[in-house]
Amino acid sequence: MGNNWKQIFSKAAGSAIPSPVRELLKVVNQPGMISFAGGMPAPEVFPIEQFAEGTELFKTQGSQLLQYGTTEGYNPLREFLAKWTSPRMGREVGLDEILLTTGSQQVLDLFGWAIIDPGDVIVMEDPTYMAAINAFHNHGAEFASVRMDEGGMVVSEIPSLVEGLRKQGKKVKAIYTIVNFQNPGGATMTLERRKELVDIAERLNLTIFEDDPYGYVRFDGDHLPSIFSFDKAGNTIYAGSFSKILSPGVRIGWVSGNKDIVRQMTIFKQTTDLCSSPITQMLTHEYCRKGYLDAHLPNIIGNYRVKRDAMEKSFQKHLAPLGFTWVKPQGGFFYWLSTGTIDSNELAKRALDKKVAILPGAPFCVKPEAGLHAARINYTFSTPDVIEEGVTRLVQAIQEMKIPAK
Repeated sequence: MGNNWKQIFSKAAGSAIPSPVRELLKVVNQPGMISFAGGMPAPEVFPIEQFAEGTELFKTQGSQLLQYGTTEGYNPLREFLAKWTSPRMGREVGLDEILLTTGSQQVLDLFGWAIIDPGDVIVMEDPTYMAAINAFHNHGAEFASVRMDEGGMVVSEIPSLVEGLRKQGKKVKAIYTIVNFQNPGGATMTLERRKELVDIAERLNLTIFEDDPYGYVRFDGDHLPSIFSFDKAGNTIYAGSFSKILSPGVRIGWVSGNKDIVRQMTIFKQTTDLCSSPITQMLTHEYCRKGYLDAHLPNIIGNYRVKRDAMEKSFQKHLAPLGFTWVKPQGGFFYWLSTGTIDSNELAKRALDKKVAILPGAPFCVKPEAGLHAARINYTFSTPDVIEEGVTRLVQAIQEMKIPAK
């Protein structure tokens, strides 16, 4: 008889939460399935030829490419990012303030190792990025949620929330926010709220985790300064990613901020994966050095704007008459669809029968009941005609439920 594995697994393994997105990918690969469920970039915008030019480096730097790298990351790429992000960051960060990671997902884990003790409280938007909930949960965090509206996190509610938790003896450590085109909510935090959040964090002695994987994918309006740019006390760390502006396959993210926090995260990275791939770091730097990143961003933005507009048109045509509501995103990858009185878990199941995949809202919420009547819808992966067909199928699923949305 084999081992009773449940007896030998850790407590963390016993409480680990699988990603609904990863699990759903097993289903969405079926023939004829339309997927609005993932957060995948469109493969037709991948800059394959330009990126492939970097493979010439193997002829001259092959031994370096195939060797271990430093944990902090490839210095030329770190230097590029420090300069490239400086308009948004308000200054050029030093090399001791920036760490390259294996995707920005690793930033969440390293932040957990560096900051979170079991029982610590993280203040989160509700809804928020499900993988952040899962990553912090795996480090023993507890959560306190703040509602969102069209202007992003309602930060004015944070002080009374934190003071109440501290009176209960809770240790509140940090505020996690996705500032631009939030995943899943689609909203962007206003300039005024960014400044207010910095003041709140300084007054309450909290760390701000500013997650910004979508910020450079803006369709409408002007770019806003980062929270980091307003923070003179060093309470903010900023996470970015190449996944949405180059390719998720390169698996390169970065974190900038307080050098002491970055150093502690680096120490934990040493025992996590030693270093991120030197090959992809050097190839990515070569791509950026040649100016391809700046030249390619308009292609990405143009492609996704057309798809966002197509989904907006389909929603207005098919879902608005049913009483569904949403925030039109100014950029990014997602809509957050309010489904009225319809249970989004049941709707997701019915939609799969129609060969269209959506994600119900509950996994994105600190309080799962807050997502019972909401769903996350991705528009970047599908073409406009497929978007129209997918929304039509979704409406068919709604109609078969025979439940009024209003």
